[in-house]
Amino acid sequence: MKLKVEKEKCIGCGICVSSCPEVYAFDDNGLAYVSTDTVEDDSRGSAVDALENCPTDAILKVE
Repeated sequence: MKLKVEKEKCIGCGICVSSCPEVYAFDDNGLAYVSTDTVEDDSRGSAVDALENCPTDAILKVE
């Protein structure tokens, strides 16, 4: 599975980074980004939870 964060929607709340730090991180501007090319199976559940709980719907499945 591949994910992406739409920077123009991200408000930097940190829900994704705190729930799945192995997939999401903050850039220098305090906005989230996906730090891995492909989400591994062991991180999939928490990565999807972050996607579903993003208050601005900034996280998208690419595949």
